[in-house]
Amino acid sequence: MTNKFDQILADGIAAGAAPGATAIVVNRDGVVWQGGAGERVTGSGVAMSEDTVGAIFSMTKALTGAAAMQLVEQGRLDLDAPAGDVCEWLNEAQVLEGFDADDNPIMRAPKTAITLRHLLTHTSGFTYEIWNANEQRWQATMNAPSLFTLENKALQAPLAFDPGTQWEYGIGIDWAGKMIETVSGMGLGEYFANHLTGPLEMKDTAFTHTPDMLSRAAGIHARLPDGSLAPMELPAPENPEFEMGGGGLHGTVGDYGRFIRMILNDGELDGVRVLKAETVQIMAQNHIGDLRVKELVTVAPPFSNNAEFFPGKPKSWGLTFQINESEEHTGRPAGTLMWAGLANSFFWIDRKNGLGGAYISQILPFADQSSLNLFLDIEKEAYDSALTG
Repeated sequence: MTNKFDQILADGIAAGAAPGATAIVVNRDGVVWQGGAGERVTGSGVAMSEDTVGAIFSMTKALTGAAAMQLVEQGRLDLDAPAGDVCEWLNEAQVLEGFDADDNPIMRAPKTAITLRHLLTHTSGFTYEIWNANEQRWQATMNAPSLFTLENKALQAPLAFDPGTQWEYGIGIDWAGKMIETVSGMGLGEYFANHLTGPLEMKDTAFTHTPDMLSRAAGIHARLPDGSLAPMELPAPENPEFEMGGGGLHGTVGDYGRFIRMILNDGELDGVRVLKAETVQIMAQNHIGDLRVKELVTVAPPFSNNAEFFPGKPKSWGLTFQINESEEHTGRPAGTLMWAGLANSFFWIDRKNGLGGAYISQILPFADQSSLNLFLDIEKEAYDSALTG
């Protein structure tokens, strides 16, 4: 069985899915399989070993959601109170209705207050510049910084719609990270180390590389128009002012496997409880009602293709995962949790069958079909091998 997974990963890398990738399959009891194939940097000869560190980008969101729910359990955060009670600027957020003839933004007050539930479910009205043309236009018109500068001002963006009325992927979970910092009195990384990644023994997961993590880090690559892959540099923020709860972590698949197992085990791992069982059950439920996850249409092709997992199939959103509303061809049942990271990393959590896994590659643009298909091939093998039950 292990050899079958190893072969799938090796064949995918040989076929050009990525210069290198790591992957893991877990169940409630432990690691079923873990492996790596290819190179950390193409042409380097340095193997993509199981302990390779990658930028996991939006796979960070699930950890930020878990941290926020710890504070909800303690009564220090409230899912449905105005989030502006915690982070005052959220009371000032305005809806961007369009632009006038002189390209000035047309703004108005939102009809309802933003809540933590809105922020965790991408129903707050906040968007991402990568997938929203009006957000990009607003940044240019107002000379506003990109999110990736990690300047606090970058979070002071307009809303695309009234909170609770639509689903659109965006920076809401970065604001949830700010709320965690405000009520805990800690930086987000410090909070994680004390209350989440530390207790779960996720020793290679952090917003900033330790020297040891840096020595095992993979490089980012770009998929070129001819399908080949080349190393690329993402400019580092000059003066970062916040840790990005929506996408700032670096980590290993082994560490992420521990987080997945915690969710599979209702908030507990190896005798350490970080969430109540009922909290995990709440997180795994649909929190957007009749709204559905929609395709992300790119306005920044170097960073993302158009993106939708299982196109045409209904997907809802929990706290803070996408939820499949139908059984899929890989074998995952309805109710399975999943999401991804910008550099083509992916995970799934099947609480019904007690099975999950993660995959980390380091290539752009997002939603690379070859890399996604390799992840799905690994997932399908997990079900074909009857690892569930």
